[in-house]
Amino acid sequence: MPEASLSYLLSLMRRLRDPQRGSEWERQQTLATLAPYTLEEAYEVVAAIEAQDLPSLCDELGDLLLQIVFQAQLAAEMQAFDFSDVVAAIVAKLERRHPGLQPGAPVLSAAQVDAHWQKVKQEERQRAGHVSHLAGIAAALPAALRSRKLQARVAGLGLGEREPLPLLAALRAHLEALEKQFSATGTADKEILGEAYFDFLALAEALAIDPEQALRAANGRFTGDFHELEAHLAAQHSDLSMLSSAQLRSLWRALRARPRQE
Repeated sequence: MPEASLSYLLSLMRRLRDPQRGSEWERQQTLATLAPYTLEEAYEVVAAIEAQDLPSLCDELGDLLLQIVFQAQLAAEMQAFDFSDVVAAIVAKLERRHPGLQPGAPVLSAAQVDAHWQKVKQEERQRAGHVSHLAGIAAALPAALRSRKLQARVAGLGLGEREPLPLLAALRAHLEALEKQFSATGTADKEILGEAYFDFLALAEALAIDPEQALRAANGRFTGDFHELEAHLAAQHSDLSMLSSAQLRSLWRALRARPRQE
């Protein structure tokens, strides 16, 4: 078996991209076609972490590393940058973020590191000509993640509501507006719904709850309950297709309402 090293992995990718002797699939890829795979691999890393499955995590981290190596190779072919530039960039960023790495420098607390890094990033944005305090928050981020970053950025400036009770009141007002509108017209305004979602994410931050993790947990409970429903019906030699909508809803409500074991 060849030596498992980063240099060997880089050489494998160069061979796979070789115009004459490489792999057809790898030769056809572009940065744009690889983007969805990169997102998928990142989510699978998170799934392995949440499952506390370390063997799977090792495998998924390898898949994510492959995406980085792959994209760096494409960039090298475009003479934009190569993998060594990627490494150099993150090393420089870590050293800027952690001045305590310098010999003789005092060790900073987590809060001091974060404050220093926010200051460094703002200075970098200003040097690059980006004067907005919201600069650097990519528009292509998933909407919920971008919302949280926007809220965190303005919170650092002293803007935005950070107390749970006012946020609960704002969320309730948006939901009441939606209910009133739907009752009157049978339709709902996506702008009001968006504002409600925005306030919900702000509320999660104020409560120090990661909304993504909370939703993942809810998804897990929903999936477990649905599997339990299927098992219950199978034990009675029945299945979902044999029940009316009313029967199915009744069973589902009873299952979801039962006390949960911690």
